[in-house]
Amino acid sequence: MNKSKGLIIFSKYPEYGKVKTRLAATIGNEKAIKFYTVCAEYLFDNAKKLKKSVETFLFYSPQKDLQKVKEWVSEDFTFIPQTGNDLGKRMQNAFTEIFKRGMKKVVIVGTDIPDVTYEVLINAFRALDKNDIVIGPSYDGGYYLLGMRKPFPALFENIEWSTGNVFDSTIKKIKKLNLSFYTLPKLHDVDTEMELLNWLNSKQGNKIFKEKLRKAVFEND
Repeated sequence: MNKSKGLIIFSKYPEYGKVKTRLAATIGNEKAIKFYTVCAEYLFDNAKKLKKSVETFLFYSPQKDLQKVKEWVSEDFTFIPQTGNDLGKRMQNAFTEIFKRGMKKVVIVGTDIPDVTYEVLINAFRALDKNDIVIGPSYDGGYYLLGMRKPFPALFENIEWSTGNVFDSTIKKIKKLNLSFYTLPKLHDVDTEMELLNWLNSKQGNKIFKEKLRKAVFEND
């Protein structure tokens, strides 16, 4: 069956000292890498549930770590290296590549949003039935998910990435282009210890997974 829906996952290989550096600055590299690994593998498991109708592309970084990434992920994903000198260009290049492969609906998501589930991903693709764009805002002012029915490079231009203005700036661009859009529920993007604690203490999220992650990160405290 030719699949027309593509899921892009942006992921780094969980190398000590190279992932979740802001989180590691206060809780240490070992706990930060545990958080990242558990979170990423939870997303991989949820993405795997879509495989009958969605083709999943894992855009990995660094480029030299392809073999390590394949051994870690061990899922039937298509592996493609990230390219571009900033986050916006890397996302733009990823969308361009996947649309070139014939996809009609493409959604991108990162690996450090602990509440991205199968249901969130399904709802994102469904939103594209009637909208040009789907976007999932995060509590820090960014977005955790973006989807579209064809490439719109302008959405990635002149954005101050890693700031609290990313979501609002993107919405302004969407409206300027007169595109229809659907906004998903706001979720926690965990980059710092405070954000991690806020998420753990929130009512949002899968309780079983939240407890699993809590034990993985803080089991030796």
